[in-house]
Amino acid sequence: MKNEERNLAKGIIAGAIAGLAAAFVMSKYQEISQNLLGDETVGANADKDPATVEAADLVSREVFDHKLKATEKESAGQAMHYLMGGVSGAIMGATAEYSNLAKAGGGLLSGTAIWAVADDVVIPALGLSKSPTDIKFSTHAYALTSHWVFGTVSEFVRKAIRKML
Repeated sequence: MKNEERNLAKGIIAGAIAGLAAAFVMSKYQEISQNLLGDETVGANADKDPATVEAADLVSREVFDHKLKATEKESAGQAMHYLMGGVSGAIMGATAEYSNLAKAGGGLLSGTAIWAVADDVVIPALGLSKSPTDIKFSTHAYALTSHWVFGTVSEFVRKAIRKML
């Protein structure tokens, strides 16, 4: 992208929209994968709620002094999933305005980076999942491919939205 065409706000908007769309597609990919492979193959936290639910509960307790009820967990986890998707997409969109690296591999590199940082560093550091060394290879592979889906869909949608802005 040429310097005069760069626009941080447009990049953030396109990226956030793309991230939300990609989060939806990623969820569908994960549903299909779980149905085909079984929960024991793909689940990193068999003894805990999914990391999105754990994160939503953490935020709810720390910010609102409210522990999520069982009836609130699924929708709160979905909200956290889409929040992460929108924010990740916005970061990708902003970065894509200034660097081709964010677009590398049609979004595969960005998806890989999000997987590595979120799944293998931040989530375990917050105590929301096991240490990466305690997670089965098949679970890592499932998580990585999920983030490849996110990255490629996000980049495809971001490019289309950015052209319209």
